[in-house]
Amino acid sequence: MSSNQTLGAMPKTAWIWPLLGIVFYGFASAFGLSDKFTPSGVGTVLAILLIPVLFGAVFASVYHAEIIAHRTGEPFGTLVLTAAVTIIEVALITSVMLSDADGSPTLARDTVFAVVMAVCSGLTGLCILVGGLRYREQSFRVTGASAYLTVLMVLATLTLILPNYTKEASGPTYSNSQLAFVSLMTLVLYGAFLYIQTVRHRDFFINLDDQGGGEGGHALPARRVTISVVLLFVALVAVVLLSKKFAAVIEVARVAVGAPAPVTGLLVAVLILLPEGIAAVQAARQDELQKSLNLALGSSLATIGMTFPAVAIVALYLGKSLVLGLDAASSVLLALTLLVSVLTFGTGRTNILYGFVLLVIFATFLFLTFRP
Repeated sequence: MSSNQTLGAMPKTAWIWPLLGIVFYGFASAFGLSDKFTPSGVGTVLAILLIPVLFGAVFASVYHAEIIAHRTGEPFGTLVLTAAVTIIEVALITSVMLSDADGSPTLARDTVFAVVMAVCSGLTGLCILVGGLRYREQSFRVTGASAYLTVLMVLATLTLILPNYTKEASGPTYSNSQLAFVSLMTLVLYGAFLYIQTVRHRDFFINLDDQGGGEGGHALPARRVTISVVLLFVALVAVVLLSKKFAAVIEVARVAVGAPAPVTGLLVAVLILLPEGIAAVQAARQDELQKSLNLALGSSLATIGMTFPAVAIVALYLGKSLVLGLDAASSVLLALTLLVSVLTFGTGRTNILYGFVLLVIFATFLFLTFRP
């Protein structure tokens, strides 16, 4: 969503979808679309209607997050959007975990891995390609990109690679004490990153030509921002309520077509990243690659730094197991993505070649998800 669109009159859909989401949840719960979805006449119709209602609530929440973000300026603006998307992500993962009798032990791993791959190869590659086609080369702050990648490599290793090599618990899992410790460390590290991003080295994460570090949020009246805060809360409540029903529907659909289990994590990741991804691509088209990177790489960090501990707490509280370690092929793809990302963001300038390379890696990830 461009700045001009954000500053214009609030569209009706920005308040209709959140309220409709709440109403639809009550109607669907009463008339055939339970949290344990079973295909039937009315249930199938409601399942089909659920998709546009849920997506409408998601986009409404992102719209209101952008209104608030415009008031706060960068880098706080992207943090507002990231926090809203992370809440949606936690709701979706937790909902699927609770809807499955076995607790969907691999869902958290599959979703976190899918988000990291979709962001670092797919979304980032698309932003670089779109920006490169329009502007030939684009610039960004190397210090900010390096901070993102340094923290991301540590968090990805702790949560997706290291569980394969610990001895206290059998299989690619952590014991309860290990899971609690790693969750705490991810929170501490992500908290340190947020301090660097918002306080100590805020200038690392603003556009090169943005001397003020903000977007002129004074142009928005306080009343409008207050309304967006309220509607953002309503939209997120609607998304959280509808997410469990959506999770049940996509799981039934996956089993019906015989798709591998990681496809559920991929679909959850796509839903999570779609609105934020659109915002990142639009920023790249406006020659604001730094903002694109803040949105894209920031969402991958939040996925691990905030979502992983939240899901771990739920798993520990409910006594459900979490399978975390990646298999060999996925580990290779993750390592390749991080290596190429380091090379891509090492000079402070990008062109279409880097975008193509990252998109090739993402296409490989998609293919192997369906044909492992």
